[in-house]
This record gives sequence, C-alpha cells and structure tokens, in this order.
Amino acid sequence: MQAASRESYKVGAERLDAYARGAEPSAVAATADDILSVAVLLRREPRLRRALSDPARPGEDRAGLLTGILRGKVGADALDLLTALVAGRWSAPSELLDGTERLGIEAVLASADKAGELGEVEDELFRFGQVVSASAELSNALSDPMAPAERRATLARELLAGKARPVTVRLVEAALAGFGGRSFVGALTRLVELAADRRDRQVAYVTVAAPLSDEEERRLGARLSAMYGREVSVKQTVNPEVLGGVSVRVGSDLYDGTVLRRLNETRNALAKR
Repeated sequence: MQAASRESYKVGAERLDAYARGAEPSAVAATADDILSVAVLLRREPRLRRALSDPARPGEDRAGLLTGILRGKVGADALDLLTALVAGRWSAPSELLDGTERLGIEAVLASADKAGELGEVEDELFRFGQVVSASAELSNALSDPMAPAERRATLARELLAGKARPVTVRLVEAALAGFGGRSFVGALTRLVELAADRRDRQVAYVTVAAPLSDEEERRLGARLSAMYGREVSVKQTVNPEVLGGVSVRVGSDLYDGTVLRRLNETRNALAKR
C-alpha cells in the first residue's frame, strides 16, 4: 500500500483492536464474516470500489454511500469499522479492497486471540500448508483456479474436519479465495505470519533432515529471539534431502548451514577449476 492507504488502514485496524478488546470472541468472529463478505462484494463490483475510494468525494460522503448499501445487511459493529475504513484516503481502488480484506482477516485472528486459541490456529495453518505442499495431487486440487471455489472449499473442510478449529477452517477458506492476490500456499504462509505478528512474534522457518527435539527447538528459538529482539515462533519442516545441519529463514534473512549447501558449494568450486 502507498502511504495514504497505509494511514487509512491503520485507523481501521486500531478501531478493530479497540472493539475486539471489549467484545466476545463469537461477536468478533461474526463481525469478521461481515467484513469479509463486503470484501467479496468489492472484488465483484469495480464501480463500487472506485466510488468508495474516489478522492474527489469527501470521506463522509463515501461512508454514507457504504452505509446506504449495507444498512440491515451487516452488523452494526462491522458497519462502524467499514465506514471508518472507507472514510479515509485511498491511493487506488485496489488498495481499498486489500485493506478491507486484511481488516476482515485481522478480525478473524482477533476472535481467535480473544478465545485463547491463536497459537493453536497458527500451528494448524502451518501444518496444513505442509500437508498440502507434500502432495502434488492435493496441492493441484486446492490451487487450481479453474476448479469451482466451493468445491475446493468443501475438500479443505473435509480434510480439516475434527483436526482444526473453526477459525483455522475460515482462514483456509480465505486462502483458497486468494487472500491478497496470492497463491493458496502463499496465502497460507502469509496467514501464519499475521497470526504470529498478532502474538508479537516473528516466524522462523527451520528445515532439518531429522526432527529437532523439543529442547533443541526451544534452544534455537531462544537464540533467534535474542538475535531479533522479539519472541520467535519456530516452524519446523523435515526434509531428508538436506542430509544434515539446519536451514533457518526469518523474513528475508537466510542462514543455511545444511550439509546439502556445503556439498553444492564444494561441487561448484570443483567445477570452476
């Protein structure tokens, strides 16, 4: 987002946090569903997106337009948050859509946080992403943009039935819809990071040839937390092809101490002789 849109989104996000602090988890979840339904509407109606982000119209007029469309169709809390969002300045109609979708996702995460389930939701999203990535057939079935969205959502719900919380399933559905214009797996990864960020944590993606013990994972997490000045949520992937050692990615930082990397470096050095 450009600067004006970021500021407008920040106002909406702060308003959401203030609302969520005093609301029940179920109420926040219902508000999240309302906001995400409006994001679907904005995606489907480009003329409405343009009207609601038109810089030539005062923010109060744009908020009034949205109120006229949504009154009686969404809850009062969702309407209050959405009108606050729309009243801001948006650099482009697409950024208003992105901001609305992001606010809905943050509301889903806030509902999980209020229920004390956010850490578990974060882990469930990551594990489901691993399951999908490990199966080309499953990945293709869930990621195929030509397949009906409801059919893919039904498949995901069947896979997660009895294994994940309702909030996790709702977020997976958002990923299937292409949250933020991303691929399915890319959207899942972003959702994991947003869940961690709401818990004031950084995500470290760790790849090893054999699983780390609980104590090894704890020590690694503590070292990374000391490096980054923030709690770190370790997400472990086992890949025997790395042969040994550890690869760690935190944001754009990559620390690759795997045997595979050292073998590749040796092979490249020998090839240059």
